[in-house]
Amino acid sequence: MRLTLRARLALTAGLATALAAVLVAVGLFLAVNRLLWVSQVEALQSAASAVQVRVERALEESARSFGVEVLSARGLERLTDADAQTRFLEIRLSGPGGQVQTPRFPAELNTALPPDVYTLDGRLLAVRSLRGGGRLAVLSDAPVLTEARRAFTRALAWLLPLVLALAAGLGYAVAGRLLAPVRRLEGAARRIGAGGDLRSPLPGAGEGDELARLARTLEGAFGRVADARDREQDFVRAAAHDLRSPLAALTARVDATLAHDREPERYRAELRELGTDLTRLSTLTNHLLLLARDPAALSQAAVPLRDLAAEAVDRARELSPEADVDLIAPQALTTHGDRVLLGQAVWNLTANALLHAPGAAVTVTVRPDGAGGAEVEVRDDGPGVDAATLARLGEAFYRPDASRTAGGHGLGLALARRAAEVHGGELRLSSAPGGGFTATLHLPARAPGGVVRSRA
Repeated sequence: MRLTLRARLALTAGLATALAAVLVAVGLFLAVNRLLWVSQVEALQSAASAVQVRVERALEESARSFGVEVLSARGLERLTDADAQTRFLEIRLSGPGGQVQTPRFPAELNTALPPDVYTLDGRLLAVRSLRGGGRLAVLSDAPVLTEARRAFTRALAWLLPLVLALAAGLGYAVAGRLLAPVRRLEGAARRIGAGGDLRSPLPGAGEGDELARLARTLEGAFGRVADARDREQDFVRAAAHDLRSPLAALTARVDATLAHDREPERYRAELRELGTDLTRLSTLTNHLLLLARDPAALSQAAVPLRDLAAEAVDRARELSPEADVDLIAPQALTTHGDRVLLGQAVWNLTANALLHAPGAAVTVTVRPDGAGGAEVEVRDDGPGVDAATLARLGEAFYRPDASRTAGGHGLGLALARRAAEVHGGELRLSSAPGGGFTATLHLPARAPGGVVRSRA
C-alpha cells in the first residue's frame, strides 16, 4: 500500500530525528567513555604506584630479615587491603624465583607484557617493573566503564522508540498544517473540473511561498486552457455554420436541377454553378485543414519567397486580368519552412487585397528585414478599415459587415497569421479609413527549433 504524502513526511521526520538522536547519543557515549577511561587509568596508575612502593618495601624487609626477597599470596592481600584505594585490586608478583598472586587474580591472564596499561575484557591491567628485576601486574575490574556501557544500552533501548514515536507524531501534525493549502488547492481544482469554470480563482494564489506560486501558475494555466476552449468552441461553431451553408446550397441546387427535365445548356449552367459551390467548399476545407495542422508535422525545406510571391501575383492576374497587381522583389530570399503553408499565406494576403479593395492598385513586396529574416508585404491603396475592424482582423471566421457581400470565409488572414506563428514570425496589419491596407508577413532569421533562415 502506498503511503500518503503526509505519512511519508511524518515517517521521514521521525527517522531523521531518531538518527540524529542516535548520533548524538553515540557521540556523548564516546566522549564520556573516553573521559571515564582516562579517569580509571589515572586512578589505576596511582593505585599501582602505591602498591609498587609497598611491595618493594616488603621485599626489602624480607631480604633483611630472611636473606631472600619473598612474599606470599597472603602477604600480597595484606598489602592491597592497606587502604581503600587498593582494596579492590588483584596483583601478581613475578621474579626470578617464580610468581605469586592474590587468590582472585586470573591464572590464565598473561602478564608477560611491557610496562604499560592495558584493557582486557572490560578490566584494566597495569604492568610495572620492580627494582631488582621483578615485575608487578595490577588488575582492576573497571566497574565504572562497565556500568556506563550498560546504562547507555538501556537508555538507548527505550529512548530510541520514544524519540521515533514523538518525532513521527510531531511530523504528522506539522505535515498536516503544511499540506493544508495543498488540500484546499486540490479541492478547488476538483470543483473547477466538475463545474467547468476554468476561470475560478484558486485559493492562496500569489507571490508568497512555493505553494502560492504553484496556485498562481495553475490559475494562469487554467485561464489559458479556458481561452483555448473558447476559441475552439467559436471556431467549431463558425466552421459548422460556414460548412453548412454551401452544403445546403449544393443540396438545394441538386434537388432543383433533378426536379425537372432541362435543356442541355441549362444543365451545363447548373453544373457550372455547382462547380463554383464545390470550389468554395473545397477552399474552405483546405483552409480549415491548414489551420489545424500540427506545427511538429510541418516540413522544413528551403522555400524561395520571391517565387511564392511571383506565383501569387501571376495567379491574381489570371483570375482578374483587369486588376493592377505589381511585384517588387529585387533580391531573391530563401527561408526554411513549409512551402505549402507559406505559399497559401502569401496567396491569401494577395487575394484578400483583390477581394476587399476592387479596382485598387496592389503591390507585393519581398524584402529582407535587416536582421537576417525576410518580409512579404501586400499593400493596396483601397478604402482601408477603421481601428475597431483592424483590431479583429485575423480572427478565424471574422468578416466585417461591409465585406460579407464580397464572399470569402474570414479565414484568409487567420491562416496567414497561423502560418507566421508556426514559423516563429508574425503577421502585422496596418490601415486607416481612406489610407489603404497593408499586411506584412514577417519571418525571422531563426524559427522555433533552431531553423536558421538564410538568404539565397
